[in-house]
Amino acid sequence: MTDTQNPDLNRAVRIGDPAPDFIARSTKGEVKLSSYRGRWLIFFSHPADFTPVCTTEFIGLAKRQPAFDELDCALLGLSVDSLYAHFAWVRAIEEQFDISIDFPIIEDPSMAIGFAYGMIDHTSADSMAVRSAYFIDPEGIVRAVTTYPHDVGRSVDEMLRLITALKAVDDGKGFAPEGWQPGTALLAPPPDGRRPLDEGADWFCKIQP
Repeated sequence: MTDTQNPDLNRAVRIGDPAPDFIARSTKGEVKLSSYRGRWLIFFSHPADFTPVCTTEFIGLAKRQPAFDELDCALLGLSVDSLYAHFAWVRAIEEQFDISIDFPIIEDPSMAIGFAYGMIDHTSADSMAVRSAYFIDPEGIVRAVTTYPHDVGRSVDEMLRLITALKAVDDGKGFAPEGWQPGTALLAPPPDGRRPLDEGADWFCKIQP
């Protein structure tokens, strides 16, 4: 069973939007997206099971699962294939690569969730365009979206960096600069009219003290 809630199915989900809720079957039982409220979530999709790029991504995510756990960030996968195909794929990965896939993978055979999120255009006949990831905060708001073509894999290191950066700037007191890494300085927000501009020549791009 798949149930989705998106008031505007003609528009892709964007940064700042509430993540459309849904109920779907998964390899770990029934999943309701809103049940993840209270923690960060990366909801990511794949074109199909038993595909080479997707397999490497699953292996990479599984290996770094402890790092996501440390960030209190859940992982939730999606593929349009059936739940039975998911089980077979997970079992094959575990047997061939000696790695356990502990995050749930939901099924979306009707592509209803893919359409609701805008992963797939309503004119699409298949899921080839699906390699999207939604970084969702504890309030259920989409804070970042990434989309890759079917033939290029995502970087798990970048997914970890992005979720860490989102958490670091969540209080609105700093910005993460290009290439920011955990433990390095954030940028100070630019003047908002309440602060004087005589703060040095670098007033528009200052590292936080």
